[in-house]
Amino acid sequence: MEILRIIITGTIGAGKTSLIRTISEIEVVDTDKRATDEVADIKSSTTVALDFGRLTIGKNQSLHLYGTPGQPRFDFMWDILIQKANAYILLVNAHRPEQLRQSRKMLYFLNQRVTIPYLIGLTHTDYPDAWEVEDIALGLGLDNQETHPLIININPTQPESVREGLITLVEQFTPIT
Repeated sequence: MEILRIIITGTIGAGKTSLIRTISEIEVVDTDKRATDEVADIKSSTTVALDFGRLTIGKNQSLHLYGTPGQPRFDFMWDILIQKANAYILLVNAHRPEQLRQSRKMLYFLNQRVTIPYLIGLTHTDYPDAWEVEDIALGLGLDNQETHPLIININPTQPESVREGLITLVEQFTPIT
């Protein structure tokens, strides 16, 4: 069986754990712990090491989904997880522009370590104060539309939206059989 390792990364509250829980065909392995710092203002628990889920996408192909922690203090986990990845999705919370700087740092961090296919998934785009794609691209330092990665909307709690995002990513480097 061919295993494709996909990293799901992004800032705190971008939807990483939700995405993996929504699509995994196995019970998700997670390392969520009660938030005790400024993260508690956003959510009650947070990933401190990784999330893991699996999805079969073909007769002999499956995706192993690894979710990273969102806090910069856990960047050693980003480094560990990205090393054997086939591709990644950077989730960006469209209604929290104050997190764009951190998303940009994550993007730079990952792209300095590997050259693999990736896309940017915008979450929380249904909020009235969500930023437009063009503004988020600029905030991420992606000012050349011809060379920046694909940016798509992903709702981490809707299976069809997650499935479409994963298919879009996988099609960048291998045909689904």
